[in-house]
Amino acid sequence: MSLPTFSFSTTADEVATAFAAEIQGKNVLVTGTSINGIGFEAARVIAKHARLVIITGYNLERLKLSEEAIKKDVPTANIRPLVLDLSSLAAVRKAAAEINAYPEALHVVVHNAAASFGPLKLTVDNLELQMATDHIGPFLLTKLIAPKILAAGTASYVPRVVYVSSSVHTSGTGVDFATVGHPDAEKYQSTDAYAQAKSANCLTAIALSSRSKGKINAYSLHPGLIFTNIALKEEAMPVMKAFGVLDAEGNAIPGLPWKSIPQGAATTVAAAFDTRLNDKPGAYLSDGTEANKERAEHSSDPANAEKLWTVTEEVIGEKFTF
Repeated sequence: MSLPTFSFSTTADEVATAFAAEIQGKNVLVTGTSINGIGFEAARVIAKHARLVIITGYNLERLKLSEEAIKKDVPTANIRPLVLDLSSLAAVRKAAAEINAYPEALHVVVHNAAASFGPLKLTVDNLELQMATDHIGPFLLTKLIAPKILAAGTASYVPRVVYVSSSVHTSGTGVDFATVGHPDAEKYQSTDAYAQAKSANCLTAIALSSRSKGKINAYSLHPGLIFTNIALKEEAMPVMKAFGVLDAEGNAIPGLPWKSIPQGAATTVAAAFDTRLNDKPGAYLSDGTEANKERAEHSSDPANAEKLWTVTEEVIGEKFTF
């Protein structure tokens, strides 16, 4: 059977339907699954076919609302909520211990959660919030639950780790390695901090694929321009206006290539399950397909990927080796 060609307008449900047989029997973890977000939509469509979908969020109340919404739409869904605050290294360790106590292996991990834009905020670990939530927390989580991911591998299946990046990673000059673990208030700009965090996602996918030597396939992606809950936060408004995507009143500017949430979640599902990516570890995706040429040079360089890996190991105080 020939596989469909995905495009700008493809929805997450269409991708999940195309790979229903591939999703069947899989255990999947998706971070950042609040309603009205692409993580929620990805979890919802995957839950139609998967054996287990673990949804995460730092707010238990919102997490329960997501669980109820998915189960209402997909009564057969096996959903397991997990409280996870990626901005705190201690909270990540706690959540990882819970995951490692689960009986199931993990076939796919989707790092979708992201911090909101805004003025400089430091985490409990004195890290910049966007870098901590989008990169350092996911790096530590992946390191700690790697045995669960590796346990899903077979002679015919390579587990996957997916990083939801953004085309905004192309702006600026990439990751400032000096500030990953040591934020600099004088250098800080919210738009640049977001671009750096998303560049880090691209680099980590490259390094994880390389360092695992075929045991894990990692991918990064641009989901598209989507009006999600993160854009509705008051502190994010000035940044979204600076990006030129919201008007003075905070409304989405018409005429831009906006995607709906179902369209925005499509590339995430493709990165998690499209079998055509089996021989393309470390690839960057856009509109549901491999788009390495759209990835900035600073976010494609294997040397940068290695440097970031080493710097992040220093920040978390642990080596991540295979």
